Amino acid sequence: MAQNFAMRLRLTTQEEGAKLGKISELDASARHGGGEGWSRKQELGHLIDSATNNRVRFVVAALSRNYTGPTYDANGWVELGGYTDANWSDLVELWVRLNEALARVVERIPNDKLWTPCVVGGADPVSLEFLIDDYVLHMQHHLDHILGSERQTAYPGGL
Repeated sequence: MAQNFAMRLRLTTQEEGAKLGKISELDASARHGGGEGWSRKQELGHLIDSATNNRVRFVVAALSRNYTGPTYDANGWVELGGYTDANWSDLVELWVRLNEALARVVERIPNDKLWTPCVVGGADPVSLEFLIDDYVLHMQHHLDHILGSERQTAYPGGL
């Protein structure tokens, strides 16, 4: 089961990473909607921050009998990350490498650990399996937006 999540993560990273690499520096810097919301750089930076936070969650949950940890301030992390001033190709490479590393972690999680209860930011407990699936859905939702995909992955919001 964990191997299936890892394969999904790898496939998404390869396919979408290639598409992200085709976006120009100018287009990556522009804000969607004429100034509202994050630029593509900032939104990809948010996915970098998500990968960073979720790596800790996945590892701690897999090595423990439970996980309890905080949410994170997405806007604060994006601002402090300085993604607006970063080179787009560097951001794409960092996002790809982080998700490749995360896939290596996920594929090594024993299936019996997928049921580890996880509490993020005081929300109701969910399984580690849910947390991993939620991460992939969240990532795809943002990638669809960054890439202007016709099909937008539904993401009800989560952790």
